[in-house]
Amino acid sequence: MLFFAVLSVTVRASHITGGEMFYTFMGMSNGLYQYSVTYKLFQRCGSGRVFPDPAIISVFDKTNNARVVDLNIPISSSETISITDPDPCITNPPTVCYEVAYYVFTISLPASAAGYVLASQVNFRINGINNLVPGSGNVGATYTAEIPGNSIVSNAHQNNSAVFTGSDLVIVCANNNFTYSFAAEDPDPGDVLRYFFCGAYASTGGGGGAPQPTGPPPFPEVSYKSPDFGASAPLGVSVQVNPVTGLITGIAPAAGIYVVTVCVEELRNGVVIARQRKDIQINVADCDVASASLLPEYMLCRNTQTITIANQSNSPLIITTEWEFMDNTGATIFTSSTPVVTYTFPAIGIYTVKLIINRNQPCTDSTTALVRVFPGFIPDFNTAGICISKPTFFTDRSTSVYGVPDSWSWDFGENTDAADVSILQNPSYTYPFTGIKNVRLIATDTRGCKDTVYKSVPIIEKPPITLAFRDTLICRNDILVLQAGGIGNFSWSPLVNISNPNTATPTVSPTATTTYFVDLDDNGCRNRDSVKINVVNFVSLQAMNDTTICRGDTIQLRVISDGLQYTWTPAGQFIDPTVQNPFAFTVVPTNYQVTAIIGGCFSTDNILVTPVPYPSVSAGNDFYVCYNMSSILNGTTNGSSWSWSPAAYLNNPVLLNPVVFAPRTTDFILTAYDTKGCPKPGRDTVRVTVLPKMNVDAGADTAVVINQPLQLNATGGIAYTWSPGFNLSATNVPNPVALFDINSGNIRYKVVGYSEEGCRDSAFIAVKVFKTLPAVFVPTAFTPNNDGRNDLLRPIAAGMTSIDYFRIYNRWGQLLFSTSTNGHGWDGRINGQVQTTGTFVWAVKATDYTGKAYFQKGTVTLIR
Repeated sequence: MLFFAVLSVTVRASHITGGEMFYTFMGMSNGLYQYSVTYKLFQRCGSGRVFPDPAIISVFDKTNNARVVDLNIPISSSETISITDPDPCITNPPTVCYEVAYYVFTISLPASAAGYVLASQVNFRINGINNLVPGSGNVGATYTAEIPGNSIVSNAHQNNSAVFTGSDLVIVCANNNFTYSFAAEDPDPGDVLRYFFCGAYASTGGGGGAPQPTGPPPFPEVSYKSPDFGASAPLGVSVQVNPVTGLITGIAPAAGIYVVTVCVEELRNGVVIARQRKDIQINVADCDVASASLLPEYMLCRNTQTITIANQSNSPLIITTEWEFMDNTGATIFTSSTPVVTYTFPAIGIYTVKLIINRNQPCTDSTTALVRVFPGFIPDFNTAGICISKPTFFTDRSTSVYGVPDSWSWDFGENTDAADVSILQNPSYTYPFTGIKNVRLIATDTRGCKDTVYKSVPIIEKPPITLAFRDTLICRNDILVLQAGGIGNFSWSPLVNISNPNTATPTVSPTATTTYFVDLDDNGCRNRDSVKINVVNFVSLQAMNDTTICRGDTIQLRVISDGLQYTWTPAGQFIDPTVQNPFAFTVVPTNYQVTAIIGGCFSTDNILVTPVPYPSVSAGNDFYVCYNMSSILNGTTNGSSWSWSPAAYLNNPVLLNPVVFAPRTTDFILTAYDTKGCPKPGRDTVRVTVLPKMNVDAGADTAVVINQPLQLNATGGIAYTWSPGFNLSATNVPNPVALFDINSGNIRYKVVGYSEEGCRDSAFIAVKVFKTLPAVFVPTAFTPNNDGRNDLLRPIAAGMTSIDYFRIYNRWGQLLFSTSTNGHGWDGRINGQVQTTGTFVWAVKATDYTGKAYFQKGTVTLIR
């Protein structure tokens, strides 16, 4: 027997992408069975990592899973395999390259009734595996081989294991059809091989440093991302493995990395003697294959005979598409050349669809698929029993119009248990944990239809009980029906004054206060709850005192009582006359009567409600007030006290007629109280609208010469009065004409404007009268020192209708300033620069009020 000491070599195996182990029986030596064992590991090319060297191979006796020996096996050889010439019909093909290490050794073992398991673990697999549960952290791998024992069949130890022979140089493109061979060979004559997907093994412990011996079986499995993936569907439900050939076929899932494990069982004379495994992480790439790719079958088994079908391949290399639909005789019933085709089959039956791409062109391909048209197949099921540690029963309710349901595949949704499956029609399962379980049923019928249904099943600790009430009152000798809800068998206790105690709705008539207990049994899962029945001989009732309210108000009448039902009269004055404390409308004195009832017991009482009118209040009519003017409010009331608000704008808010000075439109509220019984005040509101401020304008101050008509123009009102009336054509128009003679002097006019509401405002205009001919006056000097006097040199026009220009030049004739506006002047700067003391020339051209042209020039001195 070979035995190697464990070497301390630090190797991280997070790059390992797969492995398998197989052996050949070499014969007997000294009563021991000799085997040549090959352990094979895969890693991606260029990972920069190394294989474990040595690897630790652990041997366990299957009789009791006891460790027999740990072997340290060095690498015997290695090779690199890769696809160097990918199919030209694949767009964006990925790099497929593996480095493969072989550990070959011989081991001698004694006979064992149950046989042996050889195992080696690596920590860890590569990161980011798509079909495993997210957040599960680093996941290791364990690779095994089984040597059968002689208790299974005679001479079972003289076994050669099945050896996987399929190529691993396979390109798998996302959402495309693919094939991947996991075929194996068994050199033992007569042995039969059977293939199936099985759960990948995780490692049994250890970190990512030096290799560690594998822990004893049973080995833990990885956690798959349910319900999309599982041990029996590592690539999803669209991918299957042929149980006879080991060929994986189907449509690949989305791009990513997936753990796939195929088990091959060796059957000898119909008995399984050993199981070998190949575990590899397949890289599904984001590529496209120019292929005719269809599902193997299409099921129109629900509620339609119409199919919409398209090529599963979206390769840009697909130039043409042809479709042929054939009936069960092979006759073509429909053709199309569109990428996506929709067709309604004329009758039920099995049809064939043929797809041909790129006929007579590169990358030509064709395929066929069956279409089963048997609408009316509905998978369904019911459940009974929802308690933890008690059986939950699943009853198939699948129906088929044209066939009979004939197979069932159940997944009970317990992620912690790989054995939560069944193929029985009506199975049961005992859940180990509570929670919402996503149960899946895949059903088929005799027409070949296949469909899936999911249902959420809550698993709880005890069956829920719902009660219509938990605490109630009855009168002695009353009969009461208890009401419980739930699934299972009910029983009530104590058996005192109770009828039908084994139903959900027993009848009770206790003579004293009693607590009844209800027990619910759902297939051995039990729960208990209770209802307390308080028994009384009379109804207690105490009404509120008689009261006074303000007329028109709603009042809530109140009673203290243990009654269960109430009636109030007169009922028409209540919002709801059946509640304990109702709201009532009372306009005249009313004596209300209330009756409180418990079963056959009742009591009555009365409440007198007397309505009293609110205090009478009038705040007067709304009115207007001129801006910035005061007015008087006019309130009246029959109350004994009153006040106005807001008080800030009143001279005295407790007068009925205060003076108001409001800065803006304001609502004033008069509130009054009286002592006649209504505790609430009466209120009324008056709106005082403050009119906008008037803006009467008489125009800008001006200058004229004698005998020059001056047109005045007032604005901002609807009526006007001018004063004094000297030299005016009228004093009560907005636009009188003023005319001055040699005896006239300067004058200042005032105009008063009036609004439509009678408000008034005034304005002034000053007129300077020059006793000359029309002229433009220009000062001989100015002092621009910003003292507010003589800072600007500007023209003063008298008797002019317009100034054509007023210009200023320096002594070199350079234009420094120009304007055509009367009164607009020069500040003694040129381009912002202050000018020093000096003499400058000015020129002015204007037109007088008679239309004659006027021109004048002169000099001016700038003084600093």
